[in-house]
Amino acid sequence: MQAKPTTSVSHTGGCRCGAVRFEAVVEPHHISYCHCANCRRATGAPVSAFVGFAAGDVRFTAGEPRLFENGPASRSFCATCGSPIAYTDARLENQIWFMLGAMDSPKDYKPTLHAYVREQLRYVHMPDDLPQLERSSVPRSGTSE
Repeated sequence: MQAKPTTSVSHTGGCRCGAVRFEAVVEPHHISYCHCANCRRATGAPVSAFVGFAAGDVRFTAGEPRLFENGPASRSFCATCGSPIAYTDARLENQIWFMLGAMDSPKDYKPTLHAYVREQLRYVHMPDDLPQLERSSVPRSGTSE
C-alpha cells in the first residue's frame, strides 16, 4: 500500500522591507475588518483587516518584530521599515492577528465580518453584505466585549 502524500498549508507574510517574515502552518481561524479607533491609530488607515491564527502554529522565519504594548494588547511592527505586522491580546489566549496587508497573498483572505461598526467613520462605505457587529467579533476574557 502506498502512503498518501501529505499536503502542508503555508500562509506567509512579512514587512515591506523583508526584515521580518512569518509563516503559519494551519488555516486561519478568523478573517475580519475592524473599524475601531485603536486600530485606525495603529495602522493609519480608516479601516483595518486581520487574519487570525493560533499563536502556537506561527513562527517568525526572519527577524523579530518590535512590540508596542498597551495594557493587555501588543502590536508588533518592523523596527527597520515601520510596517505594522500583528496584534496580540492577553485576553485572547494563544492567538495572533496578522494585518491582512502583511500577508504575501492578501487576495486569498476574504474577511467574513465587520467589527466595531459603532466606531466606523461616516464616510467609509463597505459595499458588502457581511455581518456588522457593534463591538468585537471575538470574546475577550474578563470583559463584556
